[in-house]
Amino acid sequence: MKRTFPIICFIVVLLNNTAVAQSKKSIENFQQLWYGYFNQTRFTNKWGASFDLQLRTRDRFTNKYSQDLFRAGLTYYFNNNTKLTLGYAYASFFPGDNHPKVTEPEHRPWQQLQWHTAFTKTRLMQRVRLEQRFRRKILNDSTLADGFNFNWRFRYNVLYEVPLSQHTTFFKKTWFVINEEILINFGKEIIYNYFDQNRFFAGLKYQLTKISSLQAGYMNVFQELSSGKKYKNINTIRLSFFQNFDLRKK
Repeated sequence: MKRTFPIICFIVVLLNNTAVAQSKKSIENFQQLWYGYFNQTRFTNKWGASFDLQLRTRDRFTNKYSQDLFRAGLTYYFNNNTKLTLGYAYASFFPGDNHPKVTEPEHRPWQQLQWHTAFTKTRLMQRVRLEQRFRRKILNDSTLADGFNFNWRFRYNVLYEVPLSQHTTFFKKTWFVINEEILINFGKEIIYNYFDQNRFFAGLKYQLTKISSLQAGYMNVFQELSSGKKYKNINTIRLSFFQNFDLRKK
């Protein structure tokens, strides 16, 4: 833990400094709500599955919708703390600035390695994910074109959980959560925005039952657009509901 936590802090500081350095460029500010349901089900000691459903608003928290997302995967457990997942995601990008009258679909195969580290009182999760993004081409404001634009995307996510006071019934089931994720684009169609976005989240997780928990908090998303000259700074309220089922025989 003494070695890991300074690394996390260094990543956060580095990414925030990068955002500040880029702040002289054109930045649009948005306020969004992100809702999500996340399910993990373990069938045997070695195999499990997961899926999640997400919905995101466009601006001013409740003004229209920007995106929905369905993601599913098949998981192989090396052990209780390390697992590999192969999956597929489908996203819909609702009408936006560059396609005001048409919804753009995306097909996204993905591969992920995730591992957990438990300390005396705290918990650390790290995850690397590789995505292949097939986004439908757009002909004009109201028409999709044939074919897809394609790029790869790499994601590194680190999440740290700290338990709150054990002296009350409510707080002994509550964790403070800090989460940092960086997303990097690459591929021959990527010219300007190799840096895709940075997501920083801080909030609370409340354990509702043995298998269910609710997470709520603030997330800042700093995103570079494909032109390389425009950025989005998104202040987000994120609400997530998690369920973890274990179907193994006791």
